[in-house]
Amino acid sequence: MPTSPVQVRDFAQAHMHTILAHLAGPGAVPRADQVDAVHAVLQPASRVLVVQATGWGKSAVYWAATHAIRSSGAGPTLVVSPLLALMRDQVSAAERAGLKAATVNSTNLDDWDDVFQRLDEDAIDVLLVSPERLGNPRFAARLGTLLARVGLIVIDEAHCISDWGFDFRPDYQRLARALLSTPTASVLATTATANERVTHDIGKQLGEGTVTFRGTLARTSLTLSVVPGLSPLQRFAWIADALEQLPGSGIVYVLTVAEAERLTAFLRSCGHAVDAYSGQTDADTRLQVEDRLRHNQVKAVVATSALGMGYDKPDLGFCVHVGSPSTPVAYYQQVGRAGRAVAHAEGVLLPSDADERIWDYFATASIPDPQTAEKVLLNLGSDGRSLIEIEADTGVRRGRLEALLKILAVEGVVDKDGSAWRATGVPYVHDSAKWTALARVRQQEAGIMRQYAHGAGCLMAYLQTALDDPSPAPCGRCSVCTGHLPFPGLTPSPDKLIAARDFLRGMDVDIEPRKRWPAGVGRKGAIRGFDAGRAVAFADDPGWVAELQRMRNAPPGDVPPDLLLGAVATLGRWAKRWPARPVCVVPMPAPDMASNRALAQFIAHKGRLSLHDVFSWTGGPAPDDVASTPVVAHLESVIRLATDTVLPAGPVLLVATDVRTRWTATVAAALLRERGATQVLLLALHLRP
Repeated sequence: MPTSPVQVRDFAQAHMHTILAHLAGPGAVPRADQVDAVHAVLQPASRVLVVQATGWGKSAVYWAATHAIRSSGAGPTLVVSPLLALMRDQVSAAERAGLKAATVNSTNLDDWDDVFQRLDEDAIDVLLVSPERLGNPRFAARLGTLLARVGLIVIDEAHCISDWGFDFRPDYQRLARALLSTPTASVLATTATANERVTHDIGKQLGEGTVTFRGTLARTSLTLSVVPGLSPLQRFAWIADALEQLPGSGIVYVLTVAEAERLTAFLRSCGHAVDAYSGQTDADTRLQVEDRLRHNQVKAVVATSALGMGYDKPDLGFCVHVGSPSTPVAYYQQVGRAGRAVAHAEGVLLPSDADERIWDYFATASIPDPQTAEKVLLNLGSDGRSLIEIEADTGVRRGRLEALLKILAVEGVVDKDGSAWRATGVPYVHDSAKWTALARVRQQEAGIMRQYAHGAGCLMAYLQTALDDPSPAPCGRCSVCTGHLPFPGLTPSPDKLIAARDFLRGMDVDIEPRKRWPAGVGRKGAIRGFDAGRAVAFADDPGWVAELQRMRNAPPGDVPPDLLLGAVATLGRWAKRWPARPVCVVPMPAPDMASNRALAQFIAHKGRLSLHDVFSWTGGPAPDDVASTPVVAHLESVIRLATDTVLPAGPVLLVATDVRTRWTATVAAALLRERGATQVLLLALHLRP
């Protein structure tokens, strides 16, 4: 490799030209700051951070740097990438750039040996891995040898290190301890979404002497809009109307998996070609959905944040958000998928009254509680415990427990051997200042999104300012600058509103029976409880949101008439699948049974069934936000079935206004089965997540 500054810059420029010719054609001209970034990376053991808007060409920088480093005889480039979809795109892009690329991830275990052999033979220019591979024993065993050989380490989507890496992908924090410690390789971190705080934190983790290249985040091709004040039902109708006129194909972002599935089903009923995409979509289906969108075989993908970082479709015509992400970083990252290689694209936000409640949950859900951490560590000891055993013994709910164990593993306090977790002996030191500061920052960022949703100023300039762009300026195109809202404005069509209400109220919500009793309770093994269940509404169901709110605010026993009629309609659809009609109705036990009794009386009257009010509740409510064992143990102690209960022969319909964990219904159904019920069917007005 050349040594003088002028020669190194010429060297960087030549390789940048070569890569761009492969990627964009022989006439492509590099940006001056792209060449500067490659030049910086080519310095010995350099640390470089590139913060540039989506579509600027950050990947071209690391392909050009790789091309230059490999031509000088140095080792391959290691790219740490957070998503499988992103890795697939990057492998394809690297090969188009004339580089030999491979990936090691959780879906290609059978290919690992071949990839490792090709690495040993120096036949791979680029290896892409997910951050989780760093904690995999099979990969970790080769990591030392690999790090001694690599010429460049690339940390893609580097904002994960600082802004949300601790709870979204805790393994990203292994980077500072493993990858960044290499004394010889250069390190390049790239992101399109980093404010000054995140940029400073990434630079601090990369080390002293980090060179940062930061450009404007303004997107001239993107027209931003906020359509305020729509009800949940109106938002569904708005999108059904808007898809008739929005340009090209695009993404409709929602905040929950349930919303993705509901909205997809409704839009399909309106004749739109759409697919759903979430963290619960299996890997093969994800790939198919990504390809259908990439080739414009669907009008839109209705997605959670699972479809985001690095998804490569330059001609994406629109990005609509049903509900706001909690931070301007997250919003810019998602809306920035649109308009990369087209003259005009739409970025529309339909804010929701429920947004802030969802923000509050995710802002604190994964922050570790020091008392809980100590309780888990005392339970672990040094012998190792399975996740199920830890959950049963500590009472910590599964989701919170898994998040906590990941954080403790990153801190070196616990490790995992197969399916067993064990304490390493390293004490856990709770960094109160860190977590308090993080909670405060998230509150501030939620405030920024609240102001954005209220149209406090030019939307593009507002995002630029929120992300500490060096040159924010009014865009002249957004809904605040022009006063113009995209079709259908503030009033979706009446026919779509009626269609949305009727469709959503006609959706079936299954309630999955529990399978096995948790350890440490009176009953053991497989559960004989309710056989099947249905609910009228799930979560913040747009078809029933007003009625659910009225029920929450009403006195016990006062159930909205529309929900009662919805229960009858749900039973009517469900009855087609019953092997036999229920013979009686039983209100589910609860601390206050007035509403369950009112529902049971209504169903018994409408269905001409006998009513058996046989349960009582003696004690306080079940504990909330804990694991299954203490919940079931409490329910077994407070739920009583009348000793003189005699049930008619046949299926029993157990009814409740509200179901969440399903354990109350499970215990009650088990008591009914033990008293002779041949089958128990569960009907609820509202299934809460």
